[in-house]
Amino acid sequence: MKKTVSFLIIFLVFLIIYFLQVNFFTWFNIAGVKPNLFVVLILVVGLFAGKNVGTSTGIVVGLLLDIFISKKIGITAITLGIIGFIGALLDKNFSKDSKLTIVLMVILTTIIFEVLNYFINAVIFSYSLEIATFVVKLLIEIVFNILITIIFYPLIQKAGFALEERFKETRILTRYF
Repeated sequence: MKKTVSFLIIFLVFLIIYFLQVNFFTWFNIAGVKPNLFVVLILVVGLFAGKNVGTSTGIVVGLLLDIFISKKIGITAITLGIIGFIGALLDKNFSKDSKLTIVLMVILTTIIFEVLNYFINAVIFSYSLEIATFVVKLLIEIVFNILITIIFYPLIQKAGFALEERFKETRILTRYF
């Protein structure tokens, strides 16, 4: 029951982020670049809920985004699924208690998401590669994501630990001699 409620809360957060991305951040952008809060959401789910939940949530959120926004189905699903998987890998190697490590993880996953998305679209749809423009937009998006992460860090940490409590099993083996 607790896991079902957690998935409903993740879906509600998805809807709030979707509203912010589509409506609010269209007013507040730099050179047409908006923050990508979905990368932060899937990273947090992957970090705190684990590999399976992070990857599957990334795929489902990516498919919903592809259906709602994009003309191509599956590319965002693949890249967000990879971000969820990477979040789980980062959980095993780094601490989630530090704001700096979370910000560095957001930077890394934003770069990975945008580079994968850009090159997959370039290969499939034969876009011309404009690396300089891409790098400028990527840097602006990274700065946006860093600011959002710093502002909402206490909320991210509290929600993350609640997810971790529900999804990750603690395996404590006690032995009596």
